[in-house]
Amino acid sequence: ANPGRIALALFDLDHTLLSGDSDQEWLKFLIDEGVVDRQVEEAANADLVRRYRDGSVAALEFIRFYLRLLVPYEMPKLLAWRERYLRERIVPRIPAAARALPAKHRDDLVVIVTATSRFLSAPIAEELGVEHLIATEPGMKNGRYTGDVSGTPSFREGTVVRVNQWLDARGQALRDFAESWFYSDSINDAPLLEAVSHPVAVDPGAPLEQLAAGRNWPILRLQR
Repeated sequence: ANPGRIALALFDLDHTLLSGDSDQEWLKFLIDEGVVDRQVEEAANADLVRRYRDGSVAALEFIRFYLRLLVPYEMPKLLAWRERYLRERIVPRIPAAARALPAKHRDDLVVIVTATSRFLSAPIAEELGVEHLIATEPGMKNGRYTGDVSGTPSFREGTVVRVNQWLDARGQALRDFAESWFYSDSINDAPLLEAVSHPVAVDPGAPLEQLAAGRNWPILRLQR
C-alpha cells in the first residue's frame, strides 16, 4: 500500500487509553504485595508525579524511578506478578471509550507511544488490540533488568526521536503520511503533538489544556 494513502494514528497510554497510570499502578501493586516500603515509596512517587504533571521532572530521573522496581527480581517472579497486575489493576482501568478509539483508526497504522517500559506496556497494548508499540526499552544484563534505559527513552523530545526511528526501520517517514494523529493527556507529549498533522488532547492536564486551547487543538473527554 502507498503509505501516503494511510493515516498514522499514535496513542499515548497512561491517562489517555487508561484511566490511571500503568507505572503508578505497578508501584501500588508492589506496595500491596509488601515488597516495597509504602511510606517511602508513596512520598517519593507523589513528588515525582507533581513534577511530571507540570513538566519539570528530568526524563531519566522519571524513567529510572520506575525501572528500578524491576531490578531486585528474577524474570519468572516479575512475569507472574505482571499477569496478576494486568488482570487486577489494568483491565478494569480501560474505559469502553478508550477501546473504541483505536478501533476508529482500524484502517490506519495504529501505534501506542509511551514512556512506560516495554515490560509493563506490551501486555497492555495486546489487551487493547494494538499491534505496534513504541515504549521505553529497559536495560538488561544476563536476563535481568539493570534499572537503566536502553537507547532513547520514549519521553518528551525522545518520543519524536523514537517514532522517527521506528518509521525509518519500516522504510517510512512521518512526511509520507497524508494525515497523522496523536492522542495524549500530557504536556510532556507536546513535542510529538506538535509534529503530527492532527494533535488531540485527551482529558488533558491543565498545562496541556492551556496549550490546546491556545492552538485550537481538539479536546476529547474519554474518562468522564
